[in-house]
Parts: sequence; C-alpha cells; structure tokens
Amino acid sequence: MGRPPPLLPLCASVSLLGGLTFGYELAVISGALLPLQLDFGLSCLEQEFLVGSLLLGALLASLVGGFLIDCYGRKQAIFGSNLVLLAGSLTLGLAGSLTWLVLGRSVVGFAISLSSMACCIYVSELVGPRQRGVLVSLYEAGITVGILLSYALNYALADTPWGWRHMFGWATAPALLQSLSLLFLPAGADETAAHKDLIPLQGGEAPKLGLGRPRYSFLDLFRARDNMRGRTTVGLGLVLFQQLTGQPNVLCYASTIFGSVGFHGGSSAVLASVGLGAVKVAATLTAMGLVDRAGRRALLLAGCAFMALSVSGIGLVSFAVPMDSGPSCLAVPNATGQTGLPGDSGLLRDSSLPPMPRNNEDQREPILSTVKKTKPYPRSGDPSALPQPALSSAFPGPPLPTQGHALLRWTALLCLMVFVSAFSFGFGPVTWLVLSEIYPVEIRGRAFAFCNSFNWAANLFISLSFLDLIGTIGLSWTFLLYGLTAVLGLGFIYLFVPETKGQSLAEIDQQFQKRRFAPSFGHRQNSTGIQYSRIEVSAAS
Repeated sequence: MGRPPPLLPLCASVSLLGGLTFGYELAVISGALLPLQLDFGLSCLEQEFLVGSLLLGALLASLVGGFLIDCYGRKQAIFGSNLVLLAGSLTLGLAGSLTWLVLGRSVVGFAISLSSMACCIYVSELVGPRQRGVLVSLYEAGITVGILLSYALNYALADTPWGWRHMFGWATAPALLQSLSLLFLPAGADETAAHKDLIPLQGGEAPKLGLGRPRYSFLDLFRARDNMRGRTTVGLGLVLFQQLTGQPNVLCYASTIFGSVGFHGGSSAVLASVGLGAVKVAATLTAMGLVDRAGRRALLLAGCAFMALSVSGIGLVSFAVPMDSGPSCLAVPNATGQTGLPGDSGLLRDSSLPPMPRNNEDQREPILSTVKKTKPYPRSGDPSALPQPALSSAFPGPPLPTQGHALLRWTALLCLMVFVSAFSFGFGPVTWLVLSEIYPVEIRGRAFAFCNSFNWAANLFISLSFLDLIGTIGLSWTFLLYGLTAVLGLGFIYLFVPETKGQSLAEIDQQFQKRRFAPSFGHRQNSTGIQYSRIEVSAAS
C-alpha cells in the first residue's frame, strides 16, 4: 500500500478553495451587473432583486443546511453544495431572462451558504488543536482572495461579448478543484479514527467510537442540558456583534474617504476595492499566524477594541468634514450598481469601474445588496446606490484651513484602514472558528446554521436601517453608535467568550459541560480572562 495522502495540505485546499468560491460568487455580480443591465434593460428595482436574490438562497440554506450537514455528513454536504453550485452557474451562464438570472443567483446563494458552514465544521473536526485555527481561518483568507480574483476577471472580461456569462461560469473552477481534494479525505473524524493506518490524524482529535454518544434535538440549544444555552449565547453574541458594529455600512464610505485625500474617479474606486482588499488579506494572514498562539479571545478583544476606536474616529472626523456620496442609480443610467452582499469579510465595492459589491465578512459573512431609489435626504454612502463615474464628496459647513482639512481627511483614511484590519483579524475569521468548536459534534451542524441565520438576518437589518438611521441622527452619530456597540461587544467577549486555543474539540465540549454560563463579576480572573483548564481525554484506540 502506498503512502497515504497528506491530511493537512488537503484540508488547507478544501478550506481555501471553499472560501475562494464563496468570495468569487459574492463579488462577481459587481462586474456582471452593467452588461446585464444593458442586455436585459434592467430597472433599479430589477437590479436590486437580482443582487438580493443571492441572499434569499443563502437564508434558506442557513435555515435547513444544518439538518443536511448533521444528517448526511459534512463531506457529503460539501459535495452536494458543489453540485448545486454547478447547476446554479449553468443556469446563470445560459440565462435568457431575468427570471432565470434570479433563479440562478438564488441557487448559487444556497450553495455557497451551505458550503461555508460545512467546510468550517469539516476542517475543524479533521485536524488537531495546533492546526485548527490556521486551517479554519484560511477560509476567510480565501473569501478575500476570491473577491479580488473576481474583480480582476470582471475587468478582463468587461469588453468581451456576453462576458457576463463567462464571469458566472468561472465560479465552477475552484468548486471542482475542491471536490477533487475531498475525494482523498475521510468522511469525518470517526472514519479517520477507524483508519489510522490510512490517514494519520493530527493531534488525536477523533472522538471515541461507540454507541454511547448523547442525542440532541434542536430545542436543546435553548436548554441548560450540557450548558447548551450558554454555548448558544456565546455563538449568537459573536455573530450579532459582528454585524451590529456596522462593518458593512462603514465600508460604504471607502471611496468617499479615498477621494477626500486626493484620489478621484477611477483611482478612488480602485484603491477603495483593491487597496482595502490587500489590507484585508494581510490582516487575515496575520490572524492565521496568531490565532493558535495568541488565542481566539486575544484576537477578538484586540480587534473589537480597535474597531471601536477607529469607527468612532471616523464619526468624530465627519463632524468637521461631512462626507456625502453620489446619486442613485436613477440619476446615472449608465453607471454600474454598487452591490452589497452578506458574507464576512467585507470590502467596499463603490466604483465607477466595474462596480465592486460590498461584502460582509465573512463571511460568509452574508452580503445584502440593494439598489435603492433616491431619498429626500443626503444619502451618504448609500450601500445600494449606483455611484457617479467620479464619486464626489461634499463638505458643507464653515471652511477649515487647508492643512486642517488634509489632516482630518488622512485621519479618516487611517481610521478606515485600522477598522478594516481590526475586523479582518478579529470578528472576520475568529467568529466562525469559535462556532465550529463550541458545540457537540452531534448537533454542530444545526447549531452553526442557526447562528449563521442570525448573521444573515442581522446583516439585512443593518443594511436596510442604514439610510433611516442617518436621516434620523446623522452620519457622525451613526458611526459613534457603531463605536458604542463595539464597546459593548468588547465587554461581552471579555465576560463570556472562553479561550479555546490548544484544546481538542472533546476537551472544549467537556469544559462547557462543567462550567455553567454565568459571568463572574466579583471573582478575580487571570490575565487572559476566562480560562479553562486542560483535562485529559483518552484517544480512541
């Protein structure tokens, strides 16, 4: 018998290619929307419906995907999602009407949402404690790389006849490569433990084989049994604070802020998309290097703290230098639509070049995209507006000295960079890593999907309430409100989120069973916050 295939490189390819597919599908609509508008004569409402149809499919997957993952297994769920993605991409590539386009995008949304959940759980269960953080975080890096790749391909195909068909079709390439990698991997940790002679397990992660496993129902997520209620509180708290800090909406102002320091028109759009994309990739790679050393808690606390400071800084700057964005799509019929899609990792797509959709991190982070109609009040950074070929920024109010203007604008740009980096090494990758660790294997798929559905719903709420919030309290106070929410998130992480680095999934499970979910305000904690002591778990023979 020949040597077994290496486990870690194959797991890394599954995670990276899964994230790449997710990111590509989120952002590809940005380059396809203008030619689709021209070929099918799409109105603003139809563009909104087309871009948002991916969200509908993703929401459906988050509601039923957990049952599919737990019932049929993680590997089969990924295979199934890739088949669904192939069907959706084929539908989009051959579409001859808006109906087929919407159907194809909905199918693709279902596929990438199901795959994102299954990939994180699958990889976390196959590898050991020392590699789990890096390999699960690799999915987040794949998302950002996929977004940048879609921008490059959209630009290359922009002048190609029926180029949008090719844009949609190329999404199948990473999915097919991921399926090929899966062929050489076991179905799960049980199979790995039963065939140790075939594939060496890293770190003794497999649970004991046998019939003594507990059974959980969906309602157990809200009960005190095995501290499931506490685990659900941790999971929901992370996904909600990830969205309620306003990450997708803050990024709407990237092009405006870049333009305010002297980059106008196309250069502003390119810097806002590719420049922030590069920052996100660098920050995510930094998180991958630190997540198994510094720990999950440390990255979440640091990331949330810097997000609070930076978004508050943008809000304070906007008091002195108000920012305003371009008009709606109705005013610029030849402009491409800025789309925001739900997902993790979040880049601004606000451009006069191929439009760059706004993605939510991650990830998997869902992305709501809407192309709103004109509002009676200034729509600073409308997350759905179709911008002018050159985004302009208005700065009403008493004029400041030129040096004062320049300093404040560069300060806003620095705060934006810090905000993007902080999200990308904190909430972006770590939220999904923690979710893949804290639940028992028997209900992990359903629990992950339940939290993921709140992630998409919160993204929807934040995106739809953005313009009304600005109209009610103003842009500056909106950003300061996001900063306050980040401070509350910081307190939640400090009090309730445990450190899980260096522990096997079985150890994490047993620690949660022993500790009831209750913050300890009067008791002294060590420097790393809430710590769980390592317990010995015998490996299956």
